[in-house]
Amino acid sequence: MDLRLIINGKKAADEQLRDAIGKFRTRQPLAVRVTYEGGDIERFTNEAVAEGVKRIVVAGGDGTLNEAVNALMKLEKSQRLELAILPMGTANDFATAANIPHGYLPALKLAAQGQPYVIDTVEVDKRFFVNVASAGFGAKITATTPPALKNLLGGGAYTLAGLVQALSFVPYSGELTLPDGERTSGDIIAAAVCNGRQAGGGQPLAPHAYINDGLVDLVAFTSFAISDVPAVIEELSNYPNSSQQWVKRFQVPWLEWQTQTEMPINLDGEPITSKQQRFEVHAGALNLVLPDACPMLR
Repeated sequence: MDLRLIINGKKAADEQLRDAIGKFRTRQPLAVRVTYEGGDIERFTNEAVAEGVKRIVVAGGDGTLNEAVNALMKLEKSQRLELAILPMGTANDFATAANIPHGYLPALKLAAQGQPYVIDTVEVDKRFFVNVASAGFGAKITATTPPALKNLLGGGAYTLAGLVQALSFVPYSGELTLPDGERTSGDIIAAAVCNGRQAGGGQPLAPHAYINDGLVDLVAFTSFAISDVPAVIEELSNYPNSSQQWVKRFQVPWLEWQTQTEMPINLDGEPITSKQQRFEVHAGALNLVLPDACPMLR
């Protein structure tokens, strides 16, 4: 198997990675590219296509994976290379949920010997993601924010309510449109559109999501008062057997959300803002190398 390894430049000095690459090269050749600036992953991907490479391996975190996905989705489907992942980020949420090894050498072995599986991507605002898009309060959180805030969507409802109160957060008013024609209006504190299952460093947002079912799982927190917290906690704990009064969940091939003001969205670490968002699944868009026992495959 002809492989091309693309490493996030911030991780290139990792001695353990260098050692793993050296050991791997005793078994088979491995060409390596290291990113230096924005656009390098797309450039290296196009280079690999032109040189007849069949499979690329991206070494980095969820943001690096997102860049590779977007680079591949710009190509005609027949040109899209097989994609493998070598997890090197802080969270590695997608790789963790997919049971991809976190050890460098085991991950390289899977990348070289594993089978590619057809998976979905999700498009919003001409961008693509394979894991989770967070919207609203969670998407406004910056890199300097304490971990408790970063884990908002997966944290307890008491934490959610307390933080919203403390920050005087104003919910986003809007209208949700679903494929069956249903339209729902209301105020959203935070939401997640999930192709994968977890985000925020291991927070399970959509434990029943699959990356090859042609659907996204929408999880949305509507406005609630402090007095409602016990009921919200019960909803979170009893999913899927819950009333969905405050925590709404849908499984759909697409959805539209229109807000009165610009709403921040975070796509696997890539921020955008928009008043009208359409999330649409591109079924069977990519070939991703995964373990045979990957729990996110239906």
